[in-house]
Amino acid sequence: MGNRAALRRLAGSFTRSASDRDDLVQEIAMALWRALPSFRGDCSERTFVFRIAHNRCITHLSKRRVTVSLEENEIDVEDPNATAEVALAEEQERERLLAAIRELPAIHREVIVLALEGMEYQEIADVVGISESNVGVRLNRSRERLKKLLKERS
Repeated sequence: MGNRAALRRLAGSFTRSASDRDDLVQEIAMALWRALPSFRGDCSERTFVFRIAHNRCITHLSKRRVTVSLEENEIDVEDPNATAEVALAEEQERERLLAAIRELPAIHREVIVLALEGMEYQEIADVVGISESNVGVRLNRSRERLKKLLKERS
């Protein structure tokens, strides 16, 4: 699965632990397997994959109705050339950002996570099921809330 790391990060933003994240990734994989025959090519494969993943994450969130925390979070990418101090500082900053993202309401969390995965506004709109201009509004509000949350934690 070419989007595995991105899907793990997406699932991780909706779960409380690494094991819950892995379970959600497995649910996403099963949902993708079931939905694959319905892919008509109306959008890119990546948009299709993230739309299915997004729906599964929202369903998971509505079932759990819990606030997510950072405990047991795993970082997927590590720079092998970084010194131990730099790597630790970068990991702490990623954890701080992820903790702040998890405090956002779901409507803001979903667009910010997809934007961090490098998706364009139109792709995010297709995944989330809102207009492209609404994506911009939600991203701006998400960024403002993140700034405020990160400032409070400084």
